[in-house]
Amino acid sequence: MTNDQYPVGEYLRQALELVKLGVPVLPLREGKGPFGNCDACAKNDCGGRPNMKSAGTCACPRPCHAWAAASSSVDVVTSAAWAAAWRQAGAVAYHPGGAGVTVVDLDNADAVSWAQDTLPATRTVATTRGEHWIYLGTMQSSNGVRPGVDIKSLMAYARWLGPGVGEMIRLPETVTALPRYVVPVGTVASSPMPRAAWTRAVASGCRHTERYVRTGLDKGVAMVTGHREQGAASQAFGVARFLGSLHQECPGPCGLETLGGEIVQAAVSVGVPETYAARAVDRGFAESGSVVPSTQMA
Repeated sequence: MTNDQYPVGEYLRQALELVKLGVPVLPLREGKGPFGNCDACAKNDCGGRPNMKSAGTCACPRPCHAWAAASSSVDVVTSAAWAAAWRQAGAVAYHPGGAGVTVVDLDNADAVSWAQDTLPATRTVATTRGEHWIYLGTMQSSNGVRPGVDIKSLMAYARWLGPGVGEMIRLPETVTALPRYVVPVGTVASSPMPRAAWTRAVASGCRHTERYVRTGLDKGVAMVTGHREQGAASQAFGVARFLGSLHQECPGPCGLETLGGEIVQAAVSVGVPETYAARAVDRGFAESGSVVPSTQMA
């Protein structure tokens, strides 16, 4: 929505309603992004705010540093230093982590369909192209955990689009496990190669629902990534053996090589060499009695 549709001050009014609930807010510009840093904070010359990942000592009174400037103080939000931003605002944002929640940002219809098949139902908010699914609890934020799916919680902002509908539930493991095996941009040679995510498209002969398979996989991945010091490869072997055993009665194909690829990614994300992780997964599938194309790199 634009300022042509709202009178001046409407976004500030929305922000103050959120502040009453203890929600940290910030203004967004017309392009729905945060306002740029002031001259003193440009290029992080100020050192950054104390609550940022690289903690600094910046005490700038303006809404600089995006999510890190979000405030639940009426005095700050209505201050002269924020007034110009509110006059130019095109939306209101909030800091989910500061509000004690996690937003699963579903950017398109395919992402929404995936969430409906995979994630526990919770409060939902309609967006321009998709939906926000909001869970009670916080976690690390991560973009691109799946096609069209971002996680916004700690150190992130989300656009305020209304209170939503439905009962908000506790943050489930199926969500907290997602960033643990996403492949980051610019990974080093020891990082996992990008692999396709399991869907029904690669499992036309599987007798299980997508929700059933994804839930089992997410739990398995969480077990693997939970062993950051040692034992991740052994967990990958056990997860593959268990998942493989579930598909012995399926007519196939079940896309087990794709499941295996996601398990390998999880192991590599906590330091297991990719070839070693792939061998562990292949052995796990073999012991389950399933015949699966190798998950190792060609």
